[in-house]
Amino acid sequence: MAKIKLGKDKLDKLIEICKSFNNESSELINVLHQTQKNFGYIPAEVQEVIARELNVSVAHVYGVVTFYSFFTMVPKGEFPISVCMGTACYVRGSDKVLEEFIKQLKVPVGQLTEDGKFSISCLRCVGACGLAPVVTIGERTYGRVAVGDVADILKEYQG
Repeated sequence: MAKIKLGKDKLDKLIEICKSFNNESSELINVLHQTQKNFGYIPAEVQEVIARELNVSVAHVYGVVTFYSFFTMVPKGEFPISVCMGTACYVRGSDKVLEEFIKQLKVPVGQLTEDGKFSISCLRCVGACGLAPVVTIGERTYGRVAVGDVADILKEYQG
């Protein structure tokens, strides 16, 4: 993966986020949430700055970022699509639903569409097993999604 270069404005914003939590190492998760909210993702270069500002190791920051599935080190699309692959969803065909999203968007899991509108990821459970298979797009949850529903769902976001 190519290394990014933080511009002064982004660096200043990141330092401001850390300061808003008094540069307390115990506030790492809050700092990461605000950082991801502002930047969209938390690449290695951003983690290095956070580690320096909170006086913790880069390995510690990386460990937290990679442990929690909410955080991402790669950019997500404007409309991030997550397909649940938990047991209930999987036995009800979420793998086929995922394949259809990949086919229609022409982008593999973990990647962004060329226009930056969509990204696709898998997750283990959204806690809506009774609605399996489940797909989330941003904050919105779709239940009982069938392969034939994918095109109509995508049309809601292509305007």
